Amino acid sequence: MMRPVATGTPSTSTPSLPRRTERITPMYRLAMAATTPVVRWWGRLEVVGLEHLPAGGPLIVVGNHDSNWDPVAIGIAGLPVRQIRALAKSTLWKTKPLAFVLNGMGQIPINRGKGDAHALDTAVAELRAGACIGVFPEGTISRGGYLRPRSGVGRLAAAVPEATVVAVTVTGTVDIVRVPKRPRIRVEFFPPAGGGLTEGEEPGAFVLRVMEEVRGRAPIAIPGRRRTAEKYRRLQRERAAEGVTADGAPAGGGTVVR
Repeated sequence: MMRPVATGTPSTSTPSLPRRTERITPMYRLAMAATTPVVRWWGRLEVVGLEHLPAGGPLIVVGNHDSNWDPVAIGIAGLPVRQIRALAKSTLWKTKPLAFVLNGMGQIPINRGKGDAHALDTAVAELRAGACIGVFPEGTISRGGYLRPRSGVGRLAAAVPEATVVAVTVTGTVDIVRVPKRPRIRVEFFPPAGGGLTEGEEPGAFVLRVMEEVRGRAPIAIPGRRRTAEKYRRLQRERAAEGVTADGAPAGGGTVVR
């Protein structure tokens, strides 16, 4: 059976997708519409695997994070089926106009690296109400280096065992700012090979398992234009020489992009 694929080129056929059951908030729809020209048309967006997103019920989407455009690309890709409410760094809420937009989109602020129990409790409540929650376990953009996945998504899966877990990879977004080079963005949704959180599996082991599969399909990529990208490459070489990863942990957990 042919899988649904959406691209930047209009199609004469309509793929058979799950019928969306939730209401998309006006702010979310507006934000996706405003960024569609960049992602779908300039970025030649290709979407694969929408059939893996259930149209309703609690859903956890777990993905890689190399560019600030990743949540936008994933949001646009998933819009025909779901509104993805992302756990986003709380510092974004310091700018009042942006905070207004993020709140209208249903995004959830989280204090990175601090075990933010309030944010996780909010995400659990949203999940139990049937929402779709998007999580980047690496916490921030990779900047070309390995970041240890955080166990928060595993705790979400344990707290709401009825939630479906879908992995997502996004590639090509690092090229959006590299004008005149035109990006080719690809978003793929797929069920983890080992399924969701299994009985007796620790949350940390679960997220490592899922992210290993995600990164196997979407290797770490360096964002930014030439000077910024070279700065990140130099930084990763220095950290590799020191034997630490991008988040300061001992090396050995992943591959550094050179």
